[in-house]
Amino acid sequence: MAVKLYFVIGPAGSGKSTLSALIAERTGAVYLDKDSLATPFTEALLEQAGTDKQARDNNEFYQRVVMDLEYSALLQVAGDNLRLGNSVVLDAPFVRYFPDEAFLEKAAQRHRWPEDTAATVVHVTVEGSRVRQRVEGRGYERDAWKLSHWDEFWASAQAADCRWRGAHHVLFDNSREGVTPEALDRAIGALA
Repeated sequence: MAVKLYFVIGPAGSGKSTLSALIAERTGAVYLDKDSLATPFTEALLEQAGTDKQARDNNEFYQRVVMDLEYSALLQVAGDNLRLGNSVVLDAPFVRYFPDEAFLEKAAQRHRWPEDTAATVVHVTVEGSRVRQRVEGRGYERDAWKLSHWDEFWASAQAADCRWRGAHHVLFDNSREGVTPEALDRAIGALA
């Protein structure tokens, strides 16, 4: 039986983490959150480089060096689990990689995913005012730049179009009802 790899993508505050955790719970998949996996190392690297450990969006060192390391570690741990026969849910924005149509093929080869891995990309969408409320409400220091440059952040979040081939793409609108059991059931039905 093929293992499944779910990429739950969307802007900060869209509800990726809630949806990812529920998909993992309902399907029995391993849940991997990029921030949980990488934040302690990321903060240490940023401090060692003499930059603000909370800065991501506006930190040249993070963008040039650290971010690719975070994603590489996440995808490698996913590969480790897939080879063990475990389906995996990945909770991370992945925005930088959206334009690369061959991203999944390259990641599968580099991280040795089983050939029969079935990839599904779940695009979480939500209206901008709700995203801003959620980002403000969660109170993460790393969101300071997003909030102080909201128009720039939101424009770039909306412009991103995931072009990955080799995956089933599903849209999950989290604007109205949120991640309710009914909405989740419909989403999981679409993922099958």
